[in-house]
Amino acid sequence: MKILYGVQATGNGHITRARALNSWFSEFNIEVDFLFSGREQKDFWDMEEFGEWRCCRGLTFYHEAGKLKLWKTIEKNSLKTLFSDIRSLDLSDYDLIITDFEPITAWAARRQGRLAIGVGHQYAFEHDVPRRGADFMATQIMKNFAPVDVGLGLHWHHFNQPILPPIAETHTTSEPSDPNKIAVYLGFEDPDQVIQLLEPFEDYLFTYYAPFPQYESRGHIQLKPLSREGFQHDLATASGVICNAGFELSSEAIQLGKKLLVKPLMGQMEQLSNAEALSKLGLGMSMDTLDHDTVATWLKQPEGKRVVYPNVAREIVRWISQGDWKNQAALNQMIMSLWEATESHGVESFSASPVPDLQADDALLNRA
Repeated sequence: MKILYGVQATGNGHITRARALNSWFSEFNIEVDFLFSGREQKDFWDMEEFGEWRCCRGLTFYHEAGKLKLWKTIEKNSLKTLFSDIRSLDLSDYDLIITDFEPITAWAARRQGRLAIGVGHQYAFEHDVPRRGADFMATQIMKNFAPVDVGLGLHWHHFNQPILPPIAETHTTSEPSDPNKIAVYLGFEDPDQVIQLLEPFEDYLFTYYAPFPQYESRGHIQLKPLSREGFQHDLATASGVICNAGFELSSEAIQLGKKLLVKPLMGQMEQLSNAEALSKLGLGMSMDTLDHDTVATWLKQPEGKRVVYPNVAREIVRWISQGDWKNQAALNQMIMSLWEATESHGVESFSASPVPDLQADDALLNRA
């Protein structure tokens, strides 16, 4: 079986998810070509495992100081280039198209009449999950950005919907966690404002990752260049993480039992909804601005709630390898078994309804 896998690379979470799935394809004799879009090729790092991957311009969102800039997004994106890439992408060599909210592969599959499977958090929003900021335009963007025939949505809880647990690949270490160490990754915020936010809390060590040219120590604040391996180690040895409200990093923090403080990208429905869900589930706190008082309150909180998710990536690849992609019963069985294998530690919302009731649910196939 040969697959084309499209990955929306505006944020690193989609790439992290692709890494997790890619680690299992060879076990099931699946050959995969990767197409990434949403950033320039020079802005990728640690991509060797994806082989001879392809990069396209695609679509991306522009932001300044923690806020989505809609008009700048419209101005900077090239629909002409997007349509050209969609038209020129030949899918004839592939048995299946997978997209993690990547528009070129999704729309090329639609144009050529090929089955497309969506794997990602955004496809959970096809169902009844917590939402915030879901105005008409945001809803239409979520629906039409990368449409698919079969959507495998991922979320921290099933909300009694046909969605899967997160693909939470975490780094573990024998080193103990430092109760006063906090990992920080706020990619949508102005670094000077983040440093100003953290400066008063001198009793804590903050390891702050951003596009810094080199490492710099400012006492209790360590400024670190972007590094996947370095951040994974600091996250594993920290007691908590302050980050934007992206799905993948929050999932890793929850899986490790780290306390979590998120600052959503304002104006972006997915991140606003993620912050809402985390609060409702009791898995984290949120702040709409870089707020000193919220950080002070959060730092005094006890350790985070932990939810241990099963190997979702392997089960998705196993299901893909079987080729029976429109078998609703098989899909529902996979979903229920994965939630049944999810282990929660002191999280009341999980113990109240550990497995969704999907016996008669046909919603997972939005276009059978």
